[in-house]
Amino acid sequence: MEKHKKGAGRAIPGSTQDEQLLESPRPDEFTHTDPWRVFRIMGEFVEGFDELATLSRGIAIFGSARTKPDDPDYQAAQETGALLAANGFAVITGGGPGIMEAANRGAFEAGGLSIGCNIELPFEQKANAYQTLSLTFKYFFVRKMMFVKYSLAFVIFPGGFGTFDELFEALTLIQTKKIRNFPIVMFGSHYWKGMLDWIRAEVLPGGKISEHDMDIFHVVDSPAEVVEIVTRSQSSLHELDKTISDDIRVST
Repeated sequence: MEKHKKGAGRAIPGSTQDEQLLESPRPDEFTHTDPWRVFRIMGEFVEGFDELATLSRGIAIFGSARTKPDDPDYQAAQETGALLAANGFAVITGGGPGIMEAANRGAFEAGGLSIGCNIELPFEQKANAYQTLSLTFKYFFVRKMMFVKYSLAFVIFPGGFGTFDELFEALTLIQTKKIRNFPIVMFGSHYWKGMLDWIRAEVLPGGKISEHDMDIFHVVDSPAEVVEIVTRSQSSLHELDKTISDDIRVST
């Protein structure tokens, strides 16, 4: 829902909705623009929930948008997407190029559900061609909510700041028990080695995290390992679910 008043809340050319939302307000701007922005945010949540409401076996795959098709990581992400689709999972990505395209491509060509949650950026991020459902969000935080809400696991391929953001947000949500512990699978031990060595050498001994926190994630080097971890986790949850009494289930 959008409503404009003449002379108020003019958007800066090339800016995004996130940038406009987070910039320091000018005098009286709240009374002119921010209330309407709340409705726009609500609309994105409603649309996302509506489009993804029937999705129950989604696996989110993240990684660099700059990875080329001849890169081994691209080929591994494509194989991972195909294997997940063959095992009845839907693949969810950011909808763009690189690793996102590879994972969507694998699922799409295997005949599975291939979903892209794209984001409006100052420079156009063209949606890849391998999606059975493509959504575009204006706000990063709405898009990130969709990944968490509709995914049973996060698979993290080598990437940059955006990939790190998704990785550490998921780790934090699980560590703080804001969400149920689901698999976080980091692909490519060589790529992640330096960061993990630093965590073990500096962060853990300093008491910034606990030893248990190191068990939140898995590090793998093959698409088959990704699928095995995801499948095993769902089997474990199914067995756990059968032990929960109906009284507890209703009360929760």
